[in-house]
Amino acid sequence: MTTDRRRVVVLKGGRSLERQVSLTSGARVQDALERLGHDVHGLDVGHDLVARLRELRPDAAFIALHGSDGENGTVQELLEILGIPYTGSGISACVRCSDKVLAKHAMVDAGLPTPDFLSFNETAFKELGAAEALPAVEERLGFPLVVKPSNQGSSLGIKFAHAAAEVPAALVAAFSYSEKVVLERHVGGRDLAVSILGGRALPVVEAIPDDEFYDFAARYTIGRTRFVCPAELDDATTARAQELALAVHDLLGCRHFSRVDLMCDAETGELTVLEANVIPGMTETSLLPQAADAAGIDFDALVATMLGLALGD
Repeated sequence: MTTDRRRVVVLKGGRSLERQVSLTSGARVQDALERLGHDVHGLDVGHDLVARLRELRPDAAFIALHGSDGENGTVQELLEILGIPYTGSGISACVRCSDKVLAKHAMVDAGLPTPDFLSFNETAFKELGAAEALPAVEERLGFPLVVKPSNQGSSLGIKFAHAAAEVPAALVAAFSYSEKVVLERHVGGRDLAVSILGGRALPVVEAIPDDEFYDFAARYTIGRTRFVCPAELDDATTARAQELALAVHDLLGCRHFSRVDLMCDAETGELTVLEANVIPGMTETSLLPQAADAAGIDFDALVATMLGLALGD
């Protein structure tokens, strides 16, 4: 953990639909870094990013930039070109994790459990007649099924189709967020998350939303979801969840930290991996800070650790 005063830029905001969440995450991180005694500069990421970075010449960048530019390797590539160390995963891991289809295929190839799925792009529907295959898709995956964009976070664009008649509208909604969509077998059960920090799996968090599904509003509206950390699981399930999260973190090439989302099937108790997140939220309702706190790491110490990993301290 670094104790030296460093010039740190906090990258936040940006153009994505997760802009407000990113601004909130970034503001909390910025406050923590200032309390830790660093020379901190918050940057709302835009067209002048490279010019601002060259002007400031920071010792490191703390990426709190949610959405495509912050999570798909774009900003990471710019930082590497400029020779600026940064928090979180490198370019290739960001590319894999930001594309749910790539990530899920990697898990399947490695024998890691993830809900059965199929994916289509807009070309398949508009030019190759993929809509004609929907009955076979529905038969394979069953109902309800989850329809979601392949490259959005924070549960944006996710729809649940309980019957065949609901699938077309769900697809239209998902395609409004991404050129590629995932149709996934719905797993009814418990929403779990395991955060990884410095190669260590933190305590499991369970999200218990007031509504049926853990969507964007439930995720970020205080009071809409109850969080339990450590999750009330038996020792074997806890160990298995942490084992799976570490395996996914390593498989996808993540570094420093990540958050892996899982489902625990209500009937079988089976754990399946939904996705990995390279830029976990740092808001008051975010899961990484809750898990760290349960492990005895307060928010300032968490931020200090994340920065230290970037700097190699």
